[in-house]
Amino acid sequence: MEIRKLAPHEKAPMHLLLLADPSQKLVEEYLQRGDCFVAAKGEEIVGVYVLIKTRPDTIELVNVAVDEGQQGQGIGKKLVLHAIEEAKASGYKTIEIGTGNSSLDQLALYQKCGFRMTWIDKDFFIRHYNEPIYENGIQLFDMVRLSQDL
Repeated sequence: MEIRKLAPHEKAPMHLLLLADPSQKLVEEYLQRGDCFVAAKGEEIVGVYVLIKTRPDTIELVNVAVDEGQQGQGIGKKLVLHAIEEAKASGYKTIEIGTGNSSLDQLALYQKCGFRMTWIDKDFFIRHYNEPIYENGIQLFDMVRLSQDL
């Protein structure tokens, strides 16, 4: 598997990006502001993430997603670790990530990759999404923010 920056002529894999964030409008905004990276097995794109510069020394990892048929194979962890290395190589001091209060697998993954919880953006998903979102039988209300010093 190869993880690489999406070439300027390539289209971002929206079907994957929408797995991580169901709002096409927000995903398109992320893509405008950040750099998209893909994980490829041969010609098939199996994973994706976006890095967005947020402050002078800080970058945010957003839209980490793995094709549903490829999940459980460690691709998500490889994507997160690749993003951390990209951020370090680019000279950032901090990398941040956010996920939903009900995103139990993601919360575990991010902490295994060295992220620490820093704050909670209460009612984030109520303010930014028209329809309720459920994961693991729990409604998404709050954004759990995590960060890591590089």
